[in-house]
Amino acid sequence: QVQLVESGGGLVQAGGSLRLSCVASGRLSSYGTGWFRQAPGKEREFVAAITRSGATTSYADSVKGRFTISRDNAKNTVYLQMNSLRPEDTAVYYCAVNPYTITFMGAFGSWGQGTQVTVSS
Repeated sequence: QVQLVESGGGLVQAGGSLRLSCVASGRLSSYGTGWFRQAPGKEREFVAAITRSGATTSYADSVKGRFTISRDNAKNTVYLQMNSLRPEDTAVYYCAVNPYTITFMGAFGSWGQGTQVTVSS
């Protein structure tokens, strides 16, 4: 079972950028990988996902055009580049893996501990 560690969060002003990293202890190339986030008092929501090869990506409407998910399988790492950040992007961001198709949301698991992103206005 793969273990995931997220990093790269922090405090940034609105309009700024951050790049999150998700490093796996095992062979990340065996899994589709996704980023999710959870704001205080809200349910966890999907942000972005990428297939094993990196050929296909998927985004929530709220982040399309601002966020980019990518992966480096040689480094067992998936990234989330976040640009034009808004206060409503403030949340704890988590990565997770999916042994099936990335459209099967219920199959995401092996959650990391999360990294806090705070966007000030």
